[in-house]
Amino acid sequence: MELSKQEQQQYDRHLILDEIGQKGQLKLKQAKVLVIGAGGLGCPILQYLTAAGVGTIGVIDHDTIAQSNLQRQILYNYADVGKLKAEIATKRLSQLNPFITFETHLERLTVDNAISLFSKYDIVVDGSDNFPTRYLVNDAAVLTNKPVVFGSIFKFEGQVSVFNYQNGPTYRCLYPNTPNPNEVPNCSEIGVLGVLPGIIGSFQANEVIKIICGIGNVLSGKLLTYNTLSMMQLMLNFNKNTSINITDLEPNYDAICGITPNNHKSITLEQLQQHPERYNLLDVRETEERALYNIGGQHIPLGELHHRNSEIFQDKPVVVYCKSGVRAKKAINILNQNTIKMPLLFLKGTII
Repeated sequence: MELSKQEQQQYDRHLILDEIGQKGQLKLKQAKVLVIGAGGLGCPILQYLTAAGVGTIGVIDHDTIAQSNLQRQILYNYADVGKLKAEIATKRLSQLNPFITFETHLERLTVDNAISLFSKYDIVVDGSDNFPTRYLVNDAAVLTNKPVVFGSIFKFEGQVSVFNYQNGPTYRCLYPNTPNPNEVPNCSEIGVLGVLPGIIGSFQANEVIKIICGIGNVLSGKLLTYNTLSMMQLMLNFNKNTSINITDLEPNYDAICGITPNNHKSITLEQLQQHPERYNLLDVRETEERALYNIGGQHIPLGELHHRNSEIFQDKPVVVYCKSGVRAKKAINILNQNTIKMPLLFLKGTII
């Protein structure tokens, strides 16, 4: 395999680096990398791996582009809202670098497809935003012997590490116990600084390039944390836990992370507005959010529901709402464990 004259021109700044050069660029061209998620982290990961010349890039994502994504997912624009992320991403990236191959997987990563997908690639990059997927990625990577370049973001802070690199520590070595699903909110609930996924995703792309080219010190057994407000970086060292033995995938990763099936009944804003007198409304967002916009009803923030559930009016079915429905579903789970006897519904759709 050789680089064409056009490729040599495309990758000129790599070729003149002694640490990469022709040999390293050919390694990049031969490499196959699977990126999980084409969202906040996925966008910069995909952009820089494409620009670097990784020969085959797989993208797995079944989600569509929402307007609220545009604040940080800069591969997309306003006209893309409602379209599939993976399709738009690969279409746009092909214009950046026509010399590489994209493989688009318009599906969720599941127990049924993880092993077969990972087997096709050399490196897996985890840009997911939930714990069930992270544990699934870890276990499937161990079983297929693939390194995982991990990243996560929370408000103003991000984390980066490399798991299962040359039989090194895995995600379960660092996080052996799954969190309670109510303990760690996601971006739609708590927010995230728009530039943060760009920084962390770039760090992840950097680790991929280092692994492929065999340069630098890979973040194996190390967790890098970065805070955008203080500009502080911390490095945590951790060891492989030899007592952890992964022999098969878990049958249900949602279940081990404490997530129960969504059997909640829902109602749309249009349905609610047709007969508002039939329901009581409960807003579980924060005070600042409610002050900006609300559709009325009682206000009890999600974090206060456990000790204030007796205050909820129960003479009619209760419609619980937040911004996107995530906190409303959690609120219903909490209320179902207490003394609420009236039917509970969550408001389907986005409240602006």
